[in-house]
Amino acid sequence: MATSQTTVTAAASRAAGAQPNVISDALREAFYAGLIALGMFVLIVGLETTQNIRNELIVVQRWSLLAIVVAIVMVGRFAFSAFIWPEVERRRMAGKKAAVAAEPGFLRRNFTWIGILLLFLFPVFAVWTSGLQGSLKWVDNFGIQVLIYVMLAWGLNIVIGLAGLLDLGYVAFYAVGAYTYALLGKEFGLSFWILLPAAGAMAALWGVLLGFPVLRLRGDYLAIVTLAFGEIIRLVLINWREVTNGSAGISGIPKITFFGFFNFDVSSPFYIGKMFDLPTSGVYYKIFLYYLILCLALITAFVTVRLRRMPVGRAWEALREDEIACRSLGINTTNTKLTAFAIGAMFGGFAGSFFAARQGFINPESFVFLQSAIILAIVVLGGMGSLVGIAVAALVMIGGMEALREMQFLKLAFGQDFTPELYRMLLFGMAMVIVMVWKPRGFVGSREPTAFLKARKSVSGSFTREGHG
Repeated sequence: MATSQTTVTAAASRAAGAQPNVISDALREAFYAGLIALGMFVLIVGLETTQNIRNELIVVQRWSLLAIVVAIVMVGRFAFSAFIWPEVERRRMAGKKAAVAAEPGFLRRNFTWIGILLLFLFPVFAVWTSGLQGSLKWVDNFGIQVLIYVMLAWGLNIVIGLAGLLDLGYVAFYAVGAYTYALLGKEFGLSFWILLPAAGAMAALWGVLLGFPVLRLRGDYLAIVTLAFGEIIRLVLINWREVTNGSAGISGIPKITFFGFFNFDVSSPFYIGKMFDLPTSGVYYKIFLYYLILCLALITAFVTVRLRRMPVGRAWEALREDEIACRSLGINTTNTKLTAFAIGAMFGGFAGSFFAARQGFINPESFVFLQSAIILAIVVLGGMGSLVGIAVAALVMIGGMEALREMQFLKLAFGQDFTPELYRMLLFGMAMVIVMVWKPRGFVGSREPTAFLKARKSVSGSFTREGHG
């Protein structure tokens, strides 16, 4: 009895002494983080080059803004080290001890269907709150833009999340689909509904052509080859001027019509406003494009879910876990890799054709490596293999940047010259660091396995190795 009391007293003493140690360590780390931030941002934030009225180059000192940035870094690091990280460790240890996850509530069980319903009602809510013309920027810059990246990330998820093949040149298939629709639609006047499957088939063909040379590569070597493939496609688009018009791009890409019944050209007698006696506005076309890309994204999700339950999906997951074991089980790894590249590229081609129709103008600068990096970041942050997590990551990363443009209080705090777009990559980096520490497996840390025995159960990320399962 005395021994147990001594043990409890010692544990309580350690717990009481642990808190000051955590605070002191957090203060020290915050100080070091402030010094690093000062060294990194003194030239980027503290000093700005501009021109005066006499067209002379001068240096403007912004020490107050630099002090705010350093203070934010120090406070964030202190809060993370003192409060967030200990809680993450505590929950991680508790998750390892829990054998079965708790029964999810109503919101968690129906999260997907509630999200789909909100997506369908988004244009209605935008028109109701901002008016017909005011909703144009929200439907276009927020809704359509986010859904394009959701579809691209879901397509890349087949290659990376399911098959485990690191692809850094996914934007190449995006470009192939866009240029297929732009060239065939402008030169031959074909409809979008005919060229949509053609763009997907062309991108899938290029996916197979990429798959053959990299059959024996994996890991970093595969990433380097796919990165080179994306750059090769971009350079071909720039230099093949006779076909692609080079850096000048292709303009006058035809718009999408509603299966030929009516269109969105104001001068046409089949304009939707004239046929349904509606006021003239460009928001009708944007709402139509929103629902179109939403349907394409849902089709992508449906096909991905169905394929995961088929033998090819099982083969993808086996390939992701261990290629040697996959081959020893008699699975044809060649066909497995090629199907992953082809199907993932096909959805990239679909998104590219929609992008070309939405923009009306494309050039090679729309398909740089940064786009591949953004799509890959969305897949990693959302959780490789998780469709819901990827959608949430796209909403946070892409939608968050669009929402920042509308927040005027940021300009009041940091000055009228403050533009959130300039700090986009900084925000990306911060988001990736925070999520990778807080949720190493992405936003969705647990998911249901595609194969189960007797009963379907959620498996916590603590039971699988990082980057697997």
